[in-house]
Amino acid sequence: MMISRLSPRAHVISWAIETFPAVFARHKRYSAFDSHLDQDAVAEARSWYRSFDASQLPKGNTTYARSSGPGGQHVNKTESKAISVYPVRELLSVMPSFLHGSVRASKYYTANNDALTFQAQTHRSRTANTDENRRKLMDEVTRMYRETTPAETSAEKKSKHKEIEKRFHEERINHKKKVSAKKQSRRGPPE
Repeated sequence: MMISRLSPRAHVISWAIETFPAVFARHKRYSAFDSHLDQDAVAEARSWYRSFDASQLPKGNTTYARSSGPGGQHVNKTESKAISVYPVRELLSVMPSFLHGSVRASKYYTANNDALTFQAQTHRSRTANTDENRRKLMDEVTRMYRETTPAETSAEKKSKHKEIEKRFHEERINHKKKVSAKKQSRRGPPE
């Protein structure tokens, strides 16, 4: 079951926009790109990421196998290839709900055991390959966060947006006044 990242109000709005696109074209044009996201969940994900540390991630299960490729007799005789499996339920328990949907969408997800599976065989030692898998997990979690969570808007961009919005409304009011004056002049002088 995929947990939705949309607020209840955003569900209704997104349904209406998809159903009646012509009516909501103006609304969509003037809304923020992340307005459909649940802002509380986004804030939770941001605070989680600021305090995120690799030690918070689950240990997972690592098995070893014989590596393949170049390496000669050492590769053929030792089991240095590390295969690390991190169950999804353990990952979801340490990650914010906003990121839950992207865990099963990861390229490392294996549906057979409902886990993220990483393999490393580039190093000669087991521990180096196990550490490589751990680094891959950390990189994948970071990638999930960066792709799903929008960055915070800087104060400079917010003020710039407010200026643009203010100018837009002023120009709109001026245009309305000009059109009104033009219509008034067509009527003739008041009696």
